[in-house]
Parts: sequence; C-alpha cells; structure tokens
Amino acid sequence: MTDLLLKYFRTKQQEVQSEKVYDTQCPFCSMQCKMQLIEQSVVSRKTYKTIGKDNPTSQGRLCIKGMNAHQHPFHQDRVLHPLLKVDGEFVRISWEEALQYIKKQVEEIQAVDGHEALSIYGSASITNEEAYILGKFARVGLKTPYIDYNGRLCMSAAATAANQTFGLDRGLTNSLKEIPSTRVIILAGTNIAECQPTIMPYFEKAKENGAYIIAIDPRETPTTQLADLHLKVKPGMDAALANGFLKVIIDENLVDEDFVNERATGFEEVKDYVQSLSLDEISELTGVPIEQIRTAATKFAAEESGMLFTARGVEQQIDGTVAVRNFLNVVIATGKIGKPYSGYGAITGQGNGQGAREHGQKADQLPGYRLIENEEHRAHVAKVWGIDKDELPRKGVSAYEMFQKINDGEITGMFLVCSNPVVSNPNAIFVKEALKKLKFLVAVDLFVSETAKFADLILPASSYLEDEGTMTNLEGRVTLREASRPCPGEAKNDWQIICEIAKVLGKEKYFPYQKAEDIFNELREASRGGIADYYGITYDRIRKEQGILWPCPEVNHQGTERLFEHSFATPNGKANLIPVSNTSAIPKEKPCSEYPLYLTTGRIMSHYLTGVQTRKSSALAARNFESYLEIHPETAKKYEIEPNSLVAVASKRGKITVRSKISEKIRQDTVFVPFHWAEDQNVNMLVGEDLDPTCKMPGFKVSTVNIRQI
Repeated sequence: MTDLLLKYFRTKQQEVQSEKVYDTQCPFCSMQCKMQLIEQSVVSRKTYKTIGKDNPTSQGRLCIKGMNAHQHPFHQDRVLHPLLKVDGEFVRISWEEALQYIKKQVEEIQAVDGHEALSIYGSASITNEEAYILGKFARVGLKTPYIDYNGRLCMSAAATAANQTFGLDRGLTNSLKEIPSTRVIILAGTNIAECQPTIMPYFEKAKENGAYIIAIDPRETPTTQLADLHLKVKPGMDAALANGFLKVIIDENLVDEDFVNERATGFEEVKDYVQSLSLDEISELTGVPIEQIRTAATKFAAEESGMLFTARGVEQQIDGTVAVRNFLNVVIATGKIGKPYSGYGAITGQGNGQGAREHGQKADQLPGYRLIENEEHRAHVAKVWGIDKDELPRKGVSAYEMFQKINDGEITGMFLVCSNPVVSNPNAIFVKEALKKLKFLVAVDLFVSETAKFADLILPASSYLEDEGTMTNLEGRVTLREASRPCPGEAKNDWQIICEIAKVLGKEKYFPYQKAEDIFNELREASRGGIADYYGITYDRIRKEQGILWPCPEVNHQGTERLFEHSFATPNGKANLIPVSNTSAIPKEKPCSEYPLYLTTGRIMSHYLTGVQTRKSSALAARNFESYLEIHPETAKKYEIEPNSLVAVASKRGKITVRSKISEKIRQDTVFVPFHWAEDQNVNMLVGEDLDPTCKMPGFKVSTVNIRQI
C-alpha cells in the first residue's frame, strides 16, 4: 500500500513539475533576439513563459512583443488544416486534395494564359532557406518572372541607395558593438525605441559616453527624447535637409578632403549644386530653423567619429532612394565610414528584412545579391540549380506593380506566402479589388488574414516555434533559429509546402531537400562569390559562434564586422556621390484647401506590421486595441476635434475612422496614424499609388488628408 501511495504522489509531482524548454528567437523585428519558451504543465493546464537568451546582438534583452510572441502560435484561430473555398465558405480538405487542386489550377492557367500569368508574393518574415526556395520555385518550378515580396515596401529605398553608392547593401556597415564608442549619431526617420526597443541600450550607452545625438522626425517620439537636438522636418523633405547639412559642411570647410579625393567620385558635382542653394530656401522647404541645420551639420562633421542611421521615415517616400543617397553623401563627405566607430546603418524593419532580399525574392535578383539580368550571375546560379541559364526568366516587377498586372489581366494566379498585402500596400482598396480578379489565389499563412479571405485555398504554415532556419539580422549577422516544437495539426514548414507543390507539378528533382539545412547548403553554393557571400557559413559554425556577419567567403573566414575599410564594392573601389535636387524632394501631394494636412504613418511598440500576429496576442492587443489619429492641440482646435473622439480621415483614395489623440509632440501641419489595423482603420487605403522611380517604394510617409469629427 505504501509503495502504491509513493508511486501515486510521484506521478502527481511529475504532472505538476513537467517542463519543456524550446530554444528559438523572436519572430518580429530585425534584432532577432534569442529567447527560450518555457512550457510548464500544472496538472492538466499548461502555462508559458518567455525569457531572453544571451547573444551578441541583444544580449538577452526582450521587448514586450518578444515576451508575448508565443501567444499567437497557440491562438484558437490558427489555421491547422488545408482550407478550400466552397460556395464562399472555407471547408477543410486533405493535403492530397489541396495539392491536386493546385496542380489542376496551375496547369490550366499555364495552358490558357502562359507561364508568366503566375506570380509569387513573398515575405521578409520567412527564413533565408524559404526566401531562397521561393525564388527558385518561381523561376524553375513555375518558370515565371513574377516574384516580389513585402520587403519591397520596407527596405527597397535604402537597399538601392546603398548598392548604388557603395556597391553593396548590408544593414550596418559595421557592427552594433561600435555604437557606444562613437562621438556623434544622426537618427534620420527612425523610431527605434518603439520599433526595435532592444537596440536602444547601444544608443543610451553612447549618450552616457558623451555622444551627441541628432534625431530627424516630424514627431516627438520616445527616440527623439534621447536626442540632444531634434529636427522636426516637414514630411517628405529629408533630401532637402541633407542638402542643408552638405551646404554647411562645404561652406565651413568641414569636408574630409583626403577621404573624398581618395575614396569617392562625384563630389565636385555635389559641391557645385549645393553651393547654388541658400540655407534660407532649405529652411523654408524643410521647416527646420537655419541654426538647427548648422548645429547638426557642424557637430556631425567636426567630430572624429560618427554614425548615421536611416529608416522608414526617410525611405518610404517616392524620392526615398535619392533621399538616402543624399544622407550617404553626408557620410562620405565627412569621411565617416570604413573606420572604427563610423559608418552607416539602415535600420531593417522586418525580422528577416536583410536576408530575405539577398537570395532571390526580389524581382530583379538571384541568390547572393546577384542580378537576374547579369549573364555571369545567371550562369552561376543556373549551374547550381542544374538548368541552362537561358531557361531562367528575366526580371519581373515590384510588389505593387504585380497588382496592377492582376488588374490588367496579365497575372491570373498568385501564390501568397506569409504576407497581407490588402493591408500593407498603398491604395489598399485597389489591391483588394485586383485580388478579386484572380482565377486562382493560394495563401500560405498561420491565420485567415484580411488577404487570405480572398484565397481559393489556404495552406497551414508553421510558426517561429516550429520552423527551423537561418535569419539575417539588421547588422548582417546570420543567425540560426532553432525550432524543436512539432507543428500542430497538419501545419507544415513553408519550405516543405513548396517542395510538395513542386513535386506534384513534376519538378521534384529540383527540390530534393529533406531538411532546412539541405537548402542552406545549396544557398551557400548559390551565393558563393556574390556580394552577399554566405559560403563560409554553416549551421555548426552559427551554433558555435552565435551568428556570423557576411560576407564570409570561406569556412575558415571569421566573417566581416566592418565593411569598406580599404575600398568600396564598386568596380573602381570608390563610393559614388550624386547631387540630389531640392525640387525632387518636394512631394507630389501638397496640402490644399480640400486636403489641408500632411498624413504620415508608422509603427507603435505593441504591434508589428499588419498586426495579423500581434492582434492575436491578448497581452499586446490589450495595450492598443484600436488605431488612432495623433494631432496637435492647435490643429484639433482648428478642426473642432475633441480628445478621444472618432474622426473621419479622408484622402483622394478613401476614408478611415480612428480615435483622436491630442498631442503637442507632432507638427501642426501633420497628423499621424499607425498602420497595424485593417478594414475601416487601414490607413494604407489613404496612401497613393505613386512609386519611387528607382526602387518602386510607395510614398507611405507623405499623403494629404482632411479630417472631421464624427
């Protein structure tokens, strides 16, 4: 009897104390913080707790999103089985039925409309392996040029500007650990305190060490509060502000002449143009006082070291590429790159915003940041893929332009992977109407998102807890996301789904992978010798070294912490400077009697992108359960807007309803609405379809609107 009682109590004790630990990393921002999920079973009830894990990037820190990331994978609304739309309703079907349905639809579209009628819309939240296999599936499996991804709406301006200026695009030209020792920092259009909170200690430490911090933003934010000088620029006028910096630097003989002469081309043209401008004109255009322009420019130029960072505030404009290039002109003119504690950083938005654009998801790119129109690049990748280079399609079009082709009937089928374009794209009402014209739309996702509702078929994807693979963080560090938790229901990893579709389409010999590491090893070969060279990186090395900064061309190479120490990645080894016109910086939409206010958009701390995941987290949704309009008290008074009242916000494209938030932290000519909500709170319904002519970035940061209290 005693033995039975002891056995009983031991069993109960085990039930109470049962615990599982899953190593993983945060699925949200580009810091890619390492963490552990602790799953505890207390009798029949499970509880979850997330803790930070030490790593070179965030050093064990987590923000509110990371601490609650586990809530969405366990949400009751998660898609766990293939769903087919029948008479307007989604019905559960088997994987075999789903794959046969895809086969039938693809073959019919290819027979009637041609191979180029199919398209893929990818994501910057998926792993490097999945980004790679998606690009390969488009070009080899479907033989279509039409693939692009939601990172087009995030990083394309900075990426294009860096490639054009430096010949290479990596998030940071040096590592994060150099930030605390730099002497002056410019934060242009970035609210890191809310968008990448775990990066803030680097800047706080720099401030403690005496660094002078300059923030450029139309709003006061938790980030600008850290700054010694806040330049409240008019929306869309960042390129003109950079011209103001250049004029002061040139007029006051603060140019690093030796660096410019040895390491750059085009400076004389920049100098001639800038000297034709007046600071009065620039101050009028930008809304920034001359003395503030002069202070910022002289502080940055005069210090021995300095770093400049841009983000979506500068980049999400229809002149985003040249705006970033003008800030890079400032960096080059002052010689603040390629040496200790000096450099440039584009603060990546999405979790794998860096890696996802390096390995073939962009319309014009192949793995390793190779170009699809370059014959040598085509030959290299074709050899790795086992095809003739002439079989590779040419370049396609950008993300938003694919919807224009759908609307025109040129694209009739789409594979949508982990993205929500009816919320994230500009002119969102048009995107929604275009999707309705597709003959076939399959969505791979965790949830029935606002876009997945339009799908003919939804396939259940894995979450970050179940999907192993590499990610590349904002500094260019390739990390490995461990994922030992089994997929729930019939969910599968994205790469497995693509392989199964390829198999049913008769392309299985090109997609023979058994695990994510197999794909990564092929990616290493495909990237070898390219700009983004991952060849020397292996899963084993990442595990041992906690991530490796690319380029890493050989297995005994330690990775590259600081770029451009001796030369740039351009053919002549020099940085390319160009003059940027003040007039090109003037937004197409200007306030008028009908639409008198600027509208700008952005993120808030508790949500991520279109909110599909974070709105499923009870802890995060409770912090911000609805969108809002941030408006200056004087502006609110002028338009008779009461605090916490419902406000109709309208542009030429549409109208939304949000609640007012009165704040002195914003310019009087500007209102702000975050972009994490859908339907009648989807601010992107108000944003125009004009695109940056070079990188095809939409102008999310500058629209004009009218407002009225409801």
